[in-house]
Amino acid sequence: MSDKERLDIDANAPILGVNKNMKVATEKISKDPINPRNAYMLVKDELLNEGNARQNLATFCQTYMIDEASKLMSESMDKNAIDKSEYPRTAELEKRCVSIIADLWNANPDEKFIGTSTVGSSEACMLGGMAMKFSWRKMAKECNIDINAKKPNLVISSGYQVCWEKFCVYWDIELRAVPMDEDNLSLDPDKLLDYIDEYTIGVVGILGITYTGKFDDMKALDAKLEEYNANHDIKVYMHIDGASGGLFTPFVNPELEWDFRLKNVVSINTSGHKYGLVYPGIGWIVWRDKKFLPEELIFEVSYLGGKLPTIAINFSHSASHIIGQYYNFLRLGYNGYREIHESTRDVAGYLSKELENTGMFYIYNDGYNLPIVCYRLKEDKDRKWNLYELADRLLMKGWQVPAYPLPDNLSDIVIQRIVVRSDLAMNTAQAYIEDLKEAINDLDNARVLYHDKEEIKTFGFTH
Repeated sequence: MSDKERLDIDANAPILGVNKNMKVATEKISKDPINPRNAYMLVKDELLNEGNARQNLATFCQTYMIDEASKLMSESMDKNAIDKSEYPRTAELEKRCVSIIADLWNANPDEKFIGTSTVGSSEACMLGGMAMKFSWRKMAKECNIDINAKKPNLVISSGYQVCWEKFCVYWDIELRAVPMDEDNLSLDPDKLLDYIDEYTIGVVGILGITYTGKFDDMKALDAKLEEYNANHDIKVYMHIDGASGGLFTPFVNPELEWDFRLKNVVSINTSGHKYGLVYPGIGWIVWRDKKFLPEELIFEVSYLGGKLPTIAINFSHSASHIIGQYYNFLRLGYNGYREIHESTRDVAGYLSKELENTGMFYIYNDGYNLPIVCYRLKEDKDRKWNLYELADRLLMKGWQVPAYPLPDNLSDIVIQRIVVRSDLAMNTAQAYIEDLKEAINDLDNARVLYHDKEEIKTFGFTH
């Protein structure tokens, strides 16, 4: 039988287009091709029992974009972002995005900012960390410090995202984590200088700690660094991990001084695929001035008969996310982003209030600075269930709401976190609260049933 005859039979088979004689390998590549319709159905069926992304309240990542944005991105998936000379207009859109973001972060017009897109903000964190290490190494040599005598270190709160641990492992850096406590779920400025020495490459301030959504007090940290730098030859500067807050705060709290308005903030990263409202994965990093990005980390590529700097670690990848980001900036503008983010924050406030009204939860974050609601159970000796069991119960309705312990020094506290994204509308939030209350009621009234001495019965459907 020819391939055409076989494919025609598969396409006309009565059971979802799959011929009963067809055998498909899954652990190694099949010998022969199969009908595209069949392949589609087989892959789609593999994904049947996965969670609904819209009900995933665990992730910060964007789970919805309008049709026009999705169409633009799908039409540009074949463009390789690294090929600047082949796709010069795409390179221009990336350049415009960097300029827009630098402006949102109050870059000083008297300085020469520089930045790039990345594959998510984790890569951007790596670049920010590398720039700090290279800059420190140069300063240390100029001050006759033996750079090999001790391992250089990075100071950050214990609420760091795992990409910073990876950075320190990959680039042989000591991670100095400042412990959080229940009264201060961020980097305590009063403890900062205790962790800094002449081998410190920099401090990371977090604009939206992954565990709780809390902000480090950047202005207070900047003041401490200013105090330190006034008395030391090897300067210590700050990188802001704005993965979550970097494209949220400028629109809803523009008065908050956390960015390049602060003297010792030299670089900032963010996730375009979080509150930049683009599908995963796109990130951005901007340095306030080219002098804070060591020349060794800048490479030149051909671009329209000239040269264009390239900074990113990654190589070939689709430019579709850059185009999606530019589309959002163009379509929404400042007021569009502000309206969406304020609505998202309103939903977070509603969820926080409803949780508080149950009387069962202590709220750590009510969703004001970032639309993240974080809470723990209040002590109750009569309660027989915990947040892990509540998470399991909610999963029965499709809601993915994680429960997990806080970092070291607070690991005996288990919290739950709801990340509110732009596609979680108020009506959906109300439906969630109904399911939450039902789950709590079920847990409050749950009891273990023993069947060994009872009549054997059939449980479930009998048809």
